[in-house]
Amino acid sequence: MKIAAIGGGVIGGGWIARFILAGHDVTVFDPHPEAKRIVGEVMANAGDAWERLYQAPLPPPGTISWAASIAEAVSDADYIQESVPERLDLKHRIIAEIEAAAPPQAILASSTSGFKPSELREGAIHPERMLVAHPFNPVYLLPVVEIVGGGEAAQRASALLESVGMKPVQIAREIDAHIGDRLLEAVWREALWLIKDGIATTQEIDDIIRYGFGLRWAQMGLFETYRIAGGEAGMRHFLGQFGPALKWPWTKLMDVPDLDDDLVDRIAAQSDLQSGAYSIRELERIRDSNLIGIFHALKANDWGVGKTVSTMENRFYAREGKKAAGYPLRLHEARVTGGWLDYNGHMTEFRYLQVLGDATDAFLIHIGLDAEYRAGGHSAYTVETHIRHLGEVKGGMRLIVETRLLGYDEKRLRLHHAIMNDSGETVATGEHMLLHVDTRANRTVAMPRELMRALEAIIAQDHAPHPGHAGVGIRAVRLKEASA
Repeated sequence: MKIAAIGGGVIGGGWIARFILAGHDVTVFDPHPEAKRIVGEVMANAGDAWERLYQAPLPPPGTISWAASIAEAVSDADYIQESVPERLDLKHRIIAEIEAAAPPQAILASSTSGFKPSELREGAIHPERMLVAHPFNPVYLLPVVEIVGGGEAAQRASALLESVGMKPVQIAREIDAHIGDRLLEAVWREALWLIKDGIATTQEIDDIIRYGFGLRWAQMGLFETYRIAGGEAGMRHFLGQFGPALKWPWTKLMDVPDLDDDLVDRIAAQSDLQSGAYSIRELERIRDSNLIGIFHALKANDWGVGKTVSTMENRFYAREGKKAAGYPLRLHEARVTGGWLDYNGHMTEFRYLQVLGDATDAFLIHIGLDAEYRAGGHSAYTVETHIRHLGEVKGGMRLIVETRLLGYDEKRLRLHHAIMNDSGETVATGEHMLLHVDTRANRTVAMPRELMRALEAIIAQDHAPHPGHAGVGIRAVRLKEASA
């Protein structure tokens, strides 16, 4: 899939990062003189976030290339994401340039937060392939994207975006500002009045959201939250009890305060007092860390956005294994990020097990025990592990794992991994016993002939003696008798 990105600002940069981290090549056009720096900084934040978000080994990233013109960027693209400023005349001009050079079957998706597809399609040559694909910041983490425009193009776009970890929501009828921004606008209007009338500050409003209903919204949304508020009687009871309050003069949703200099100065000053101790990049990293923590909590419950994380991880695990030439097999590599370090500045213990586990997964995929095989109700479970820590592993190191098959029978296989640094020094080893199981019956069963043949072919390459430490447990340490 060849992807083009027109615009590399906050939203465009997030799109670029998500596509590249998911393994796609992206050609970018952005005339801004600082575009490469801005996109580079977004990419750095996104790469760090994905390393911490996903437990599965990430795919090799795609490449970014910079085009000198829109025509160059889109000339052979299958999917084009437009993320230029929110001016309809500018978007029409950009769309015309894209259509003049892009293949007729290429999907053209706009990140617009407010314009309808019918407005974007005015004067278009191929209006049927033009959509709204409106994401939320940060695009590389938040999965939801509003797809507006319908038809075959919407189906194709949704399939692509789902494959890179997003949650496409296809909106059947177009409306100004779609769905998400209309909801945000209602809260934003009321918040402006609360500040204008001197009732609350920016921090007080944000605290009420982030310590209160924002936490409920993050994992249940609006209607499911209110269903619970209705108690055992459910939503019908809630509407009957609280519905009349909608007629009370609580809000000013149809009225907007004048954003005069006084109100702008007040909001800006309060915002500086609230958040000015941090730079924008620092706030972005704090935001990302908080989101990742919430995502992990929801993943543990298989709920909401946690499902998109699990789906993406399974996609990473299911991809075709790296083909290895020679023996021992080199099927897995990893890079040690800052989040992998302990208080000594060394790779923390559980990350060794993660690297070894990922190498085991790569081996299983290599012999044919892949996602399709597991979907048939069979897998291999690790029942014993022995790890030896031999050398220091520090941040930024590239780790390469060499894998040997030490033995197998119809129900078991025994693996040995050596984790090496860039210099070829072995910094850790892991020995693992796995059982082949029927996951539905939850019992050990014999492997099929095709797996046995794959194991036979691998072990036939191994002419070296087994490592001396293989099969050896932890050395016993005897207590010394207390001196008299």
